[in-house]
Amino acid sequence: MLANATPLTDATFEQEVERSQGLVIVDFSATWCPPCRLIEPILDEIAAQRPDIKVTTIDTDQNLQTTVRFNVRSAPTILFFKDGRLVHRIVGAVPKVRIEATINKYQ
Repeated sequence: MLANATPLTDATFEQEVERSQGLVIVDFSATWCPPCRLIEPILDEIAAQRPDIKVTTIDTDQNLQTTVRFNVRSAPTILFFKDGRLVHRIVGAVPKVRIEATINKYQ
C-alpha cells in the first residue's frame, strides 16, 4: 500500500483525477501482484518528494469499471493525466528513471 498516495475508487476517480489540474499519476495495481509491490516504493517516494504531483492508486480487482474504461489489462499499469486528460501509459514495473522522465516530459 502506498503511504503517500491518494487511494481511488470507481466513485472517486473522476473527481480526483479527471477534474484535477496539473499532473496526476494513477497506479493501477492489485494486492496479489508482485511487480506492483516493486513499483510501490518508487511511487511512494515520488509522492513524498514531489508535492506538485498528485500520486494515486486504484485496486484493479475492486474497481473494475475504471479498470475496463481505461483498458488496463496488466498490473501494474501507470497512467499519467495532465489537467484531467490521459497523456501517457506505462505497463509493467519500470525503473524510477523512466517514471521521472515521463514526469519531466509533462511538467
